[in-house]
Amino acid sequence: MTTPQDANVARAAKLDTATLSDALDKLGIAGQCYKIKPRDGGFRMAGRAWTLLYGPSGKPSGTVGDYIDDVPPGSVIVLDNGGRENATVWGDILTEIAHRRGIAGTVIDGICRDTHLCTSLGYPVFSKDHWMRTGKDRVQVEATGVPVNIGDARVAPGDILKGDADGVIVIPKEHEEEVLRVAESIEEAEERIRQAVRGGMRLDEARKQMKYHQLQTREGA
Repeated sequence: MTTPQDANVARAAKLDTATLSDALDKLGIAGQCYKIKPRDGGFRMAGRAWTLLYGPSGKPSGTVGDYIDDVPPGSVIVLDNGGRENATVWGDILTEIAHRRGIAGTVIDGICRDTHLCTSLGYPVFSKDHWMRTGKDRVQVEATGVPVNIGDARVAPGDILKGDADGVIVIPKEHEEEVLRVAESIEEAEERIRQAVRGGMRLDEARKQMKYHQLQTREGA
C-alpha cells in the first residue's frame, strides 16, 4: 500500500527543481542546495534523505563508512563532507552497490570520484565537483541519521530531495505538503501561459492574466 509520504515523493518526482525553488521562495523556506550539481545533465532523482556527517580524520583514523547495506531502497544518500573539495567520500564501489540496491541517488556536500561508472550506469550523483583523491585517512564518519548541511541547506533524515539538471532541492518533511501544493499551482499557471501563447496571445498579456510575476513572491509580502 502506498503511504501519503510515498505519494509525496512521487509528486516531487514530477516537478522540476526550478518550480520547487519558486515554491520554496514563496513560502520563505531555504531549500536550494547551492552549487550542488549533477555529474551528468540527464540525472533525475527523488527520494527521502538518509544522512551521514563527516569530520576531519583523527589518529588513529576512523572509517569513511561501510553503511551502504543499511540504506533502504528508494532513499537518497546525503553525505555532508563539509564542502571539502580536496578529498572524496564516494567512488565506484559505492556507486555499483547503490545502483544494484535501488538507491535513488547520492548527494554530496563535497566531491566524488569514478564518475565514469555513475554516468555509464545512470546512477544519479550530485556533488560540488569531482576529483580522484581519496578521503581515507583524511575524513571519518561522525554520525548517521542526523541533520546535515548540503550547499547551505539543512537536510534532516526523511526530508524529500529532488535533483535534476539544474541541481538539488530539499523539501523539509514538516512543510512538504505545502511546498508541493504551491509548486503544483506554479506549474499549472506556467502551463496555462504556454498554452495561451501557443494560441496567439502576447506573452506579456498571458503573464499578466496568470499573475506570473507574483508566482514566487513570498506570501504576505
